[in-house]
Amino acid sequence: MNTKNRSNKLETGAPADRRGAIVVLVSIMIIVFLASVAFSLDVSYMQLTKAQLRSATDAAARAAGEGLARVQDIDYARQAAKDIALANSVAGKPLVIDDSDIVFGHSDQLANGAWDFTPGGAPINSVEVSGRRTRSAPSGSVPLFFGQVFNVIDFEPVQSAKVVRLDRDICLVVDRSSSMKLFLSDTASTMSTRDSRFCQTPNMASSRWGALSVAVQRFIDALDQTPQIEHIGLASYGSNAIGSYCGYWSQAEINSSLSENHADVTSGMQSLSNVSFNGATNIEAGILKGIEALTSNQARPYAAKTMVLMSDGAYTRGQQPSLVAPQAAAVDIIVHTITFGEANPTEMQAIADATGGNHYIAPDAATLQDIFEEIALTLPVIFTD
Repeated sequence: MNTKNRSNKLETGAPADRRGAIVVLVSIMIIVFLASVAFSLDVSYMQLTKAQLRSATDAAARAAGEGLARVQDIDYARQAAKDIALANSVAGKPLVIDDSDIVFGHSDQLANGAWDFTPGGAPINSVEVSGRRTRSAPSGSVPLFFGQVFNVIDFEPVQSAKVVRLDRDICLVVDRSSSMKLFLSDTASTMSTRDSRFCQTPNMASSRWGALSVAVQRFIDALDQTPQIEHIGLASYGSNAIGSYCGYWSQAEINSSLSENHADVTSGMQSLSNVSFNGATNIEAGILKGIEALTSNQARPYAAKTMVLMSDGAYTRGQQPSLVAPQAAAVDIIVHTITFGEANPTEMQAIADATGGNHYIAPDAATLQDIFEEIALTLPVIFTD
């Protein structure tokens, strides 16, 4: 009898116990669910903040690179980065960066295509900007909505961006020895003083000089399509002799100083086309004039320096050009060389190798023009990490 009553009591109390357990379980699940929702909201907010910080930091770095290239002044570039950062909102507050967040230096491209940045390195060609929303940063850290639930009250994201700004100061160094007045169909490597064309201006339709003039214009037109700021100058060389041929002095000279106005080079080429230039081939003198142009007062201190050296003949005057090329490398000038016609490709290759440049061979006028355009379009621009 007692056993039966005890059994009935157990059976009668079982549903109530189960209902109580379910209520507890549901309560726990609701708490877990709410915690998950709160966590998801904070995670989403953190991802949004990181994206905003990345965008603001990239913009500030690009502004610094552009300012450095255009004005050639580090203080101006630094302020440009600060102004752009301040114009961007990160987690509801303008991003404030200070001087320590903006580092100028030098970047070199590695064999694998990556860029190696050296803070404070010279010559300066790049800038690294750090965007911070940390407790020690000017804008402070980012408070979380439900962080206190997990004993985390704020979020401290950091982003960085590196910009390599490779605007160029470029000097085109062109050959104006007598052979440049030869027709493209001529097979001779030099022009005789008895040639009827010797004291005439070059035939622009048929001569090597005419083909070069078209190539130089192709170079300028290609540069006008690129986003970087390029300053161009023009130098030419003959025999560098003391005296004149047909009334025109033949020494190497700078025909157009470095300028953002590319039309100056066009004018310089046109002026040379209207004179009876002559002489032998002193490539050494041409290189030295190119160095002079790229290290003059017109040269920008934070622009990369490039010389494009063209010759249609082996050097016949002056020192061996490849022995002079290291003088260009010593002042961070890269020399790209172009062999046209009967030029010595081995010597021209050695000049390029001594300065880290490329050597091109142009067997005809069309290839010469394509090479000038290729060099213009493959000059590096901006890279961001």
